[in-house]
Amino acid sequence: MAIRKIAVLGAGNGGCAASADLTLRGFEVRLFSRSESTIAKIAKHGEIELIEAGVSKKAAPYFMSPHLPPVVQGVDLVIVAAPSIAHEYLAKNLTSYLTDGQRILLNPGHTGGSLHFANLLNNLGCTADVKLCETVTLTYICRMPEPARVEIYRRTTNLRCAAFPGKHTAELVKEIQEVFPNVVPAENVLETGFSNINAIMHPAGMLGNAGWIEKTGGDFLYYREGITPAIAAWIEEIDRERLEIVRMLGLKPLRFVDIFHQAGLTSEDARASGSIYRAINESEPNKTIKSPPSLDHRYIKEDVGYGLVPMAEIGKLSGVKTPVMDALITLASSALGADFRRDGLTLEKMGLTGVKPDELPNVLASGF
Repeated sequence: MAIRKIAVLGAGNGGCAASADLTLRGFEVRLFSRSESTIAKIAKHGEIELIEAGVSKKAAPYFMSPHLPPVVQGVDLVIVAAPSIAHEYLAKNLTSYLTDGQRILLNPGHTGGSLHFANLLNNLGCTADVKLCETVTLTYICRMPEPARVEIYRRTTNLRCAAFPGKHTAELVKEIQEVFPNVVPAENVLETGFSNINAIMHPAGMLGNAGWIEKTGGDFLYYREGITPAIAAWIEEIDRERLEIVRMLGLKPLRFVDIFHQAGLTSEDARASGSIYRAINESEPNKTIKSPPSLDHRYIKEDVGYGLVPMAEIGKLSGVKTPVMDALITLASSALGADFRRDGLTLEKMGLTGVKPDELPNVLASGF
């Protein structure tokens, strides 16, 4: 079944970029945000301005609303372009309105996102025959300098995509390629989840720059100035732990620098050097991006709770120790007065409680 009608859930950077781009390409796009003020600001303009390579175009989505039912009913594809901390809210509120044949794309799935989403739908009694998949990261490297105006710095290349259960990956990726031609199939949703570059680099960068962020309100270039050699060394250790888990899962071990380069985020010379410090500092699409204004930001709340926590949890399941990940989880919990180990994406929330390591491949391929 061809995809023509698309619901985009989330009106942030990625959601607005997708809404405008897909509208301009002829899809019927319905945009949702649970924030009435966010939708109102966009609706006031009546359209979204999309700026790419210095060219400005304007697109008016077919429909915009802070109410889910009219956005998702009757669409072919639901794109979830929202932070992973919103997945539970969206799954709970989608359950009654999903219908047979619809596809759901988590863009991105972060780490364990599809497992979490599918587990929620199952536990909530969703009876619709829907197919679920996720990408490694956002389709676009983009930012919104103001409401209804989004700038695309780059379209992510070689964007890996996998379904849960994995037996649907080939079929679903072929369909998603009609919408996003830059997606390519991945082995399973742990290959996509363990390629979560944000979780690998953001927590170390945020915690390593905590004083600078609090003192300046984030008035510095996050990647160019904030990722120093020492912080890059922390990221190297996180990547080493991640790769050890990936090997235990029987997946292809791709280094951070390789994933970063495949996504079009750094130079070939930086990739060849193997230096994470150089790869991040030579990231052309990220060069003008400033730091978040405070530690209370998705670079910690999402990338620790829904990035490092599920990685460390699956590491324990696989018998891999993750001391640096664990240290950053502890520091982040202390800095924000939170308990990310309890409130983040645990094995229980991913539906993996009691699953033995040798049973995991079958769960990933065939479902719960």
